[in-house]
Amino acid sequence: MSKDKFTILTSTAVPLPVENIDTDQIIPARFLKATTREGFGENLFRDWRYTSDNQPINEFVLNNAAFGGKILVAGKNFGCGSSREHAAWSIYDYGFRVVVSSFFADIFKNNALNNAVLPVVVSDSFLAVLLEAIQKDPTTPVTVDLVNQEISFAGKRETFEINAYKKECLINGYDDIDYLLSLNKEIREFDLSH
Repeated sequence: MSKDKFTILTSTAVPLPVENIDTDQIIPARFLKATTREGFGENLFRDWRYTSDNQPINEFVLNNAAFGGKILVAGKNFGCGSSREHAAWSIYDYGFRVVVSSFFADIFKNNALNNAVLPVVVSDSFLAVLLEAIQKDPTTPVTVDLVNQEISFAGKRETFEINAYKKECLINGYDDIDYLLSLNKEIREFDLSH
């Protein structure tokens, strides 16, 4: 299923300065019964957002009206633990299009890229300054420029790496099948020439 095209995103951000956030914290296992990607956002960080009797935990950042936007800024080692793709589904379904951290678990990183969520890896020092800026001023705009592979805010900027194939897919709104279909002309020409 193709998603929206991603080139440049400027948005406020949600700070979550917690390290080693695993996929069970992102979306608890008891909510993995569905097989479609929709509806998981309401249970994103469920056990951190709500008490056992479904009351919002006011101290948790997603329950704080001061913070919002399409960018989640998290501590180091985001998405560790199990390989569940539902973690990326829940982040996308909640409305985030970018997750910024200084390290991502490989499986989560790939799942995110396959589900139109851009994982941006920054240095520990850049992450610390970004988290501090957002916490001090929730209206701080953050710009993620996928074309130039750069993240910036308040005059500070850093480049990030991304697989060239995944970059092309995000820029064009392709999933793997869309990408292959986009090569239809080249494939036919190659087939006819051999």
